[in-house]
Amino acid sequence: MSRVAVVTDTTAYLPGDVVRAHQIHLVSLYVNFGGERTVREADITDYDRFYSELRDAASLPTTSQPAVGDFLAVYEPLLEQGLDVLSIHISAGLSGTCDAARQAVETLERSGQSGRVRVLDSATGAGGIGLLALGAAKAAREGGDLDAVESAAREVRKALKIWFAIDTLEYLRRGGRIGAASAWIGSTLKIKPILTVESEMTPVERVRTSARMFDRMVEYARERHADGADGWVVQHIQSPDIANKLADACRDIYGSEPVWISEVGPVLGVHTGPGLLGVGGVPRTLVE
Repeated sequence: MSRVAVVTDTTAYLPGDVVRAHQIHLVSLYVNFGGERTVREADITDYDRFYSELRDAASLPTTSQPAVGDFLAVYEPLLEQGLDVLSIHISAGLSGTCDAARQAVETLERSGQSGRVRVLDSATGAGGIGLLALGAAKAAREGGDLDAVESAAREVRKALKIWFAIDTLEYLRRGGRIGAASAWIGSTLKIKPILTVESEMTPVERVRTSARMFDRMVEYARERHADGADGWVVQHIQSPDIANKLADACRDIYGSEPVWISEVGPVLGVHTGPGLLGVGGVPRTLVE
């Protein structure tokens, strides 16, 4: 019987059926629309409409981490059930989510709940976070205590490699989240950057055409297969046909189905824009 609950945030973009099957609990980040309204990412379900508005926006929406109270609203019922909690979140280099989670833990500790909730900075984003959460959930199902569940998540992080090809640098530039890829701004925005997340957005390479971008994603999938990382995921923004094409290529490479395929939502999408394509993975035995 599981003694540990796994919490992550909405920027993992885990499909609902995966969240339910692995009994993962979610805390939502927020999207702020020009100071006029603030909406929980979890409540934005029409991605087509959101990205259509984003393309036409004179100024980009901003994003923000969950409030301390949002974390407490998830943690407290789990603690009341007698469960410890491992809370795994988007890289602290990209968001203040981990800080807010730790503030919630401090609040709990002042009320006598010391040591029962741990916060783990995933040092990655999107599908990478989700894979850590699945690894932790697997250890929890197998009866691991909080130490064992955290150790399992850290093993997934060590094994993880994930790449994101972005249609343009423009959204990262406008949103100020370009990180180490800022060196590419001086040359041209007319490139297709391939990035990973190692605490911050980290440049890997740049290509000039969508066809080459796709080919490189397939080559990265082959690298993961060669390394024995057969638990693969594909993610995209507003590119379902290309994502399905990449998934078909991955099925040929791995001879297996994905851990999941999903569309990346508004909080990360504000910063990357439509056209993102992601692939990566870990050894399947770590997450299933």
